[in-house]
Amino acid sequence: MYSPKNIQSFLKAPSIMEWKFIKFCYFLIVLTLISCGNSNNSKETDTQDATTETNTTDIVERSKKTILCFGDSITAGYGLDDSQDAYPALLQAKIDSLGLAYDVVNSGLSGETTASGRSRINWVLNQDIAVFILELGGNDGLRGVPLSETRANLQAIINAVQAKNPETTIILAGMELPPNMGQDYTSEFRSIYADLAQKNSLEFIPFILKDVGGIAELNQSDGIHPTVAGHKIVAQTVWDVLEPVIN
Repeated sequence: MYSPKNIQSFLKAPSIMEWKFIKFCYFLIVLTLISCGNSNNSKETDTQDATTETNTTDIVERSKKTILCFGDSITAGYGLDDSQDAYPALLQAKIDSLGLAYDVVNSGLSGETTASGRSRINWVLNQDIAVFILELGGNDGLRGVPLSETRANLQAIINAVQAKNPETTIILAGMELPPNMGQDYTSEFRSIYADLAQKNSLEFIPFILKDVGGIAELNQSDGIHPTVAGHKIVAQTVWDVLEPVIN
């Protein structure tokens, strides 16, 4: 049994040391609660920052416009060890260095003629295209395809692009043939591109292999396809016409 003295001793106020201990315990509890709150806030802030950065990147990627290079082995980069050495990739590097919001798509296919290009154009147009660079016809000329057929196929490709989106800017890249194809044929072949550019109000590159075609050190052993150094010149030739379009 508790005596009155024991009860009185039990109920007496805590000593100074006991009060200090109690206060210290309260301090630890409060400090722990504050730390947990700050940790949660920090995690929430980090999550929000990461989400914002991801959303911003997605918006930038979606806002980029497409430049599509539609051509034959010249565009495809035939014979190069690395496709990044072909002129479309060099255009992309130039665009990136200037901070312009464009993606360059290489839709070149080695051996492509205007007829085969015409047959696959609708599939290629299953995307939004801001600038369409048309580089075809060289294989037609080397195979002696009737010039009327080459002209009709190029016009059909132009029509398809304009029908898909009238706002798409088309850049027509002209081609020339070696003289052994005959003077009449090569002259008329050259005129096809200038005529189509004028008729359809297109941006025009008179000769995509300017300062490259016929120069041995800038072409591979076949004398037709540019080397890495040749593609750098081709890229600049294309850029001279492309730059004012995208700026």
